[in-house]
Amino acid sequence: MIALLGNLSRDHLPGQKPRVGGGPFHGARGLYRLRVPARIAARCAAADREQLLPAVVRLGTPVRYVHGDSTATFSFEYVGDVRHMRIEQLGDTWTPRDLPDLPDTVRWVHVAPLARSDFATETIAALARRRRVLYDGQGLVRVPRVGPLELDNDYDRELLRHVWTLKLADEEAEVVGDPTALGVREVLVTHGSRGSTVYVGGRSEFVPARRIDVDPTGAGDAFSAAYAVARAGGFAPAAAARRATAVVAAMLLGR
Repeated sequence: MIALLGNLSRDHLPGQKPRVGGGPFHGARGLYRLRVPARIAARCAAADREQLLPAVVRLGTPVRYVHGDSTATFSFEYVGDVRHMRIEQLGDTWTPRDLPDLPDTVRWVHVAPLARSDFATETIAALARRRRVLYDGQGLVRVPRVGPLELDNDYDRELLRHVWTLKLADEEAEVVGDPTALGVREVLVTHGSRGSTVYVGGRSEFVPARRIDVDPTGAGDAFSAAYAVARAGGFAPAAAARRATAVVAAMLLGR
């Protein structure tokens, strides 16, 4: 069994009503395709709970709401095919006190931050004492400041000591540098529709994907959740990435 922890977000896209985002929602979309035992802990402002949480609950994985005072909020605009993202509001910071009690059967935890401020290092350390942590690289490089999204490498290196698997998108990998020099056992670098590269033990393996011409929003969170499920089920890292790639394809195609 795995668990998934993170802040929900309110996403504003041009010409559309605000929609639910964040790791708990998009990870739950991937878990819906797998139908495996899992737990989700989702956080947002109490005032937004009734608006945001039901979308996660409807996807079928048991969800625990964690009280919050702030809801992460993002806006997007497009210039041609280029998407620009802006942080309108940051979500709450998770401390060890905010962590839910997880069943002993949970061996992997996917931590899905939306910005560097979402999870304190001591929170990740607390999770890692009994479980393997898969951490999304957004929590390393996204500068926690309202305004146009910025990336830098001013993160706490101590945090990586507690991470078993680090998932990075291409732009995040460019910021943190050589994946093999991070001291993390497993690093996954996702290349959008081209696939991903798995770094383990100083070696790398490319896992291809087929291009699907639909909105890829949330594919990274679904990939991470599916990867954690596969690893918890005994798959080797590259095999788990292949399994996760298939799950994301099914999700994007609505199967």
